[in-house]
Amino acid sequence: MSLILRTDARVADKLSDALLEQGAQSVSLEDANAGTADEAPRYGEPGVPVEGAWPQSLIKALCAHDADPMHILAAACAQVGLAPLPDYRAEPVGDEDWVRLSQSQFEPIRISEKLWIVPSWAKAPDPQAVNLVLDPGLAFGTGGHPTTRLCLQWLERTIRGGERVLDYGCGSGILAIAALRLGARKALGVDVDPLALVAARANAVRNRVDARFVNTETAPDFQADLVAANILANPLILLAPLLAGYLCKGGRIALSGILEAQAEQVMAAYAPWFAMGVGDKDQGWALLEGLRS
Repeated sequence: MSLILRTDARVADKLSDALLEQGAQSVSLEDANAGTADEAPRYGEPGVPVEGAWPQSLIKALCAHDADPMHILAAACAQVGLAPLPDYRAEPVGDEDWVRLSQSQFEPIRISEKLWIVPSWAKAPDPQAVNLVLDPGLAFGTGGHPTTRLCLQWLERTIRGGERVLDYGCGSGILAIAALRLGARKALGVDVDPLALVAARANAVRNRVDARFVNTETAPDFQADLVAANILANPLILLAPLLAGYLCKGGRIALSGILEAQAEQVMAAYAPWFAMGVGDKDQGWALLEGLRS
């Protein structure tokens, strides 16, 4: 049984936690106004305050088939001191082949004419294209987000063959893997998340490329011709001297994970080392590219 209710930011997080404590098997929190003019995006960038919930939030709680959703809701509301009970509805959840249902939500993603992201269970729409085999998993970067697409498109139009590529903040390893498939000679990916490194190494094996993935704290000396960093604006600003040090003179850098409004600030941080510009935009996100002086 699924319990669905609408509430505001004042209690959404606390009520979600209370529902779990009172017996809900899982709880999701969504923008109740998603898809409308009142939608409130939350980007969650480090250093930028973000509310834990949307002004109007939709809570969806999954309850066991033998549980009493009304009892769970009443107990959770009492726990957080919410009265009267918010409006809610309970919907039955049918038996599903959840693996098949989940897989059906992830179809091949076209990055460009010759570059696709293809889940392992799907058939490549264009067998002649460069098809990167990548399943949704624990690490960020499956090609579906605009910031990842921007980086992949930049790699495709920049790589000529034989380059050394650094994927900084590699997540799933998609950029390092794509670089090798597009003709780069060597690719190194670094990340702070050990789970991301595990996923990236597995993805490299799946795509039959010899990419190396290491923790940022143990990253080796590496002179790159190309650096791609798909992170967020604030970390990228702090990383400017470090990333500049990885690039040889005449090398190129691509920075993504940046909102259009943040582009000027990020470019200013890299100006001492690079001739910077806006390379591309997609759905409010900007990719910055620079040439190492």
